[in-house]
Amino acid sequence: MKTTVTATCLVLAAMVAQGEFKMDRSAMSAKYWEIWNDGVQAKIDAAIERNRKADAEIAVDAPAGTEVTVEQTSHAFFFGAHIFNYNQLGKKEWNDRYKALYGTLFNSATVAFYWRTLEVYPHAPRFAESYEDTENFWNACPQPKEQPHWRRPAPDPVISHLKTRGCRIHGHPLVWGNNAWHTPTWLWDDFCPESEKFALAQATGVTMPQRDVTLPMGVKDMKDNERGWAAAWRAIYAKLSEEEIAKLVPTFVKAQRDFMAKRIADIGARYGSRVDSWDVVNESATDWADGARRTWPTGESSAKNRQPVTKSRYGLMPANYAYEAIVLARQAMGPKAWLNVNEYNMEAFPGQVKDLAANGADFDVVGSQMHLFNPAESVKIAAGEYASPSVKKKIDPGEIEKTFAEIAVAAGGRPIHLSEITITAPDISAKGQMVQAIILHNLYRAWFAVEKMNGITWWNVVDDCGAPGEPSISGLFRRDMRPKTAYFAMDDLINRVWKTKTTARVVDGKVSFRGFRGRYCLSWKAADGRVVKKLIDLR
Repeated sequence: MKTTVTATCLVLAAMVAQGEFKMDRSAMSAKYWEIWNDGVQAKIDAAIERNRKADAEIAVDAPAGTEVTVEQTSHAFFFGAHIFNYNQLGKKEWNDRYKALYGTLFNSATVAFYWRTLEVYPHAPRFAESYEDTENFWNACPQPKEQPHWRRPAPDPVISHLKTRGCRIHGHPLVWGNNAWHTPTWLWDDFCPESEKFALAQATGVTMPQRDVTLPMGVKDMKDNERGWAAAWRAIYAKLSEEEIAKLVPTFVKAQRDFMAKRIADIGARYGSRVDSWDVVNESATDWADGARRTWPTGESSAKNRQPVTKSRYGLMPANYAYEAIVLARQAMGPKAWLNVNEYNMEAFPGQVKDLAANGADFDVVGSQMHLFNPAESVKIAAGEYASPSVKKKIDPGEIEKTFAEIAVAAGGRPIHLSEITITAPDISAKGQMVQAIILHNLYRAWFAVEKMNGITWWNVVDDCGAPGEPSISGLFRRDMRPKTAYFAMDDLINRVWKTKTTARVVDGKVSFRGFRGRYCLSWKAADGRVVKKLIDLR
């Protein structure tokens, strides 16, 4: 352990030695700074002071007047990133730098639990590490993106590593309707009988696309697969109602619901006490909005208009699947796990959250995404313009305040997790990197200021390691783990600006201070010269 810690310290020292964040305001237009003006910045500062700090009065065994050093050692707020490229970067040096970020820059990590790659074959989830998950395999792999488990490491070694680093662990996702990225190929292929597939094809004239269990996570293959399945189901929906579909494929309908329940139970049995929080249901608000716009509690008698399946934009899904997933996850994960509902559709999401809560869904956190995938969007932002109204809603300081106020009301007091963040650089030049860093700096400040926000999770840490279709220059690091300007901007906020370090003097056996919420070490010299330390949590 001593060797590992020393190596980690050296890696981080090498990163920091390359420079701290020095903002070059000239990278952005005057129009941009009109939007993020001094008044806006002062309002954000006031909200951060109000929402992220607390007053402390701590008893210490020291004489009056003793000077006490007050140093924050960790945050109560979650600063996270996904850890999908664990041991996959191709060189031990790069992997070490990557893994060292968790527990230093990031105190929270999102671990991949995508069904398609976690359970490639039915009843055989790949929880444990095999040779294909090892660093040796990836270091010798000439085309890592052509591997079906690229960005999908086995959970066991990842979670074990995060435990040694003291990181909060977030599982993503348990239930998601997406046929290309989440649903395993075998569910339809093996558990919808040929007779039912034939009946559906006869009734609609639609033949489902062929799927391959070894299909790599490459851009063309996955996009073609996703488009093909979505088009097939749209054609089926145009011909038949959900009730008619369910009557044609009853074996598949039952298998889909049964396997969803089994998956949640299996994951809960193995990780329920080890993983702190879960995205229980992912990106379901559009389905909710397109459907009956109502959730009903499990156990209610079925009415005629309550079908066993719902028309999902991804394909067929169990009716009421968001609510049922939450019920199943609470049973499987236990009362201590935080259950999240994760979403990108901020138009429909508040309504879905209200509906779930009104019907007794036992979830703890609402998760909101913010992706700027297109480099052209960052060019527009730097010019003080917005590529579209939807982009403005994501990143304008006034719109941010309104959006999260609306979500907070819908959530009924539950905390908000900004669960997936992408900010793409316009290009890799020094100016392009500075644009990305400034957008990050101002948005992180605005998000950190939101009262109900409990965490922010960056998505792709390393360039050229995103999912197919995601930008190759949205990371905090280059592909060889050289830090970009955005890394220094984030590190400056998390490890300097938003960490309290001060001194206070003992008065009546106590020291008082105001600081960011988190863990602190208080230290002072005793009369005999010994250094006395006291650890506290400021919440």
